[in-house]
Amino acid sequence: MTETALSPFLRIIEDGLAGHTDGHHFYELLAEDVVVEYVVTIPGYPRRIEGRQAVRDLYANYGEVMRLHSADGLAVHHDRDTGVIVLEYAVHGKSVHTGRDYDNHFVSVLTIKDRKVTHWRDYMDPVAVFEATGWPT
Repeated sequence: MTETALSPFLRIIEDGLAGHTDGHHFYELLAEDVVVEYVVTIPGYPRRIEGRQAVRDLYANYGEVMRLHSADGLAVHHDRDTGVIVLEYAVHGKSVHTGRDYDNHFVSVLTIKDRKVTHWRDYMDPVAVFEATGWPT
């Protein structure tokens, strides 16, 4: 269920990194020791995780909270000198618990080395999450 709930996100990242990384599936694009920083996030979500398996574990229960039905607006900016790729994109879905629509925009700043993502800084709109799932109390 999680894979299905996340599929639009996984696919848009795969599309954005096509030709820049090796691997076909989202998790294959990440280095084993990838560092992911959630710069703008929501309470209770980690600010930093390390390792491909940690990313997989973090997303394991995504479908229990949110189910995405689409992703769009992909813009890819690549700095060949530094190996940094900036992805801009949006995801759309519904909150499992409230049934409210979820529409969020992201900017992901990815560092690519040896054709794998080694560092990921993620920026998102926390208000969009709260509007879909409810405001924290």
